[in-house]
Amino acid sequence: MVGRARLANDAWESLLRVHATFMKSFAAEPIWGDVSLKEYDVLYALAKEDAPLRLTDLHRRVLLSQPALSRMVDRLVARGLVERCEEPRDRRAVRLTLTASGRDAQRAVGRTHAQDVAAAMTATGVTDADLEELKRITRALLRTKETS
Repeated sequence: MVGRARLANDAWESLLRVHATFMKSFAAEPIWGDVSLKEYDVLYALAKEDAPLRLTDLHRRVLLSQPALSRMVDRLVARGLVERCEEPRDRRAVRLTLTASGRDAQRAVGRTHAQDVAAAMTATGVTDADLEELKRITRALLRTKETS
């Protein structure tokens, strides 16, 4: 079992190193303008959803602490990029969604960022089969955390 634990930890370290390296590279790109990389992450998470999200659900999708996310949402609301909506089943709860301006900001940055991501993910001879395998593995790992 020690061998498997070592392999798992080595794989985890490799995944973290790739993430940190890519994120530093993406952050250095001159595409962000009025939207920071962390703000874009929030806008992107909201854009991927068909319906408004509760703050707790948004928190599961971004790499921010709960207090930092709350403050960021307040700033994005003040800037007119995100709006709060009432939760029909629980009047105390609030859901978050993009405004038209927020959607425009996310799309404007997102087009270039998507090209940067594609270039980074395929720059070193990574094949389509490799990318499919990476998707399969990461989805399997996510499933184990979502059910626990």
